Amino acid sequence: MISGIGWSDQWAFWQFGYPAIMITDTALFRNPHYHTANDKPHTIDYERLALVVDGVAGVVKELSEE
Repeated sequence: MISGIGWSDQWAFWQFGYPAIMITDTALFRNPHYHTANDKPHTIDYERLALVVDGVAGVVKELSEE
């Protein structure tokens, strides 16, 4: 298990037997500004974020075709 994996919404779904996944960029482990007053748009790496969005979209598309 990854520390913090149950902190998000998928945990509630699991409790009732619904399959759910959490997609995370692990920001709380990498960004010292995460969920603080300094968590501002300029602290985000938008180029990497775009790559992640493209990757997640591809995975969702593949899963939806099964």
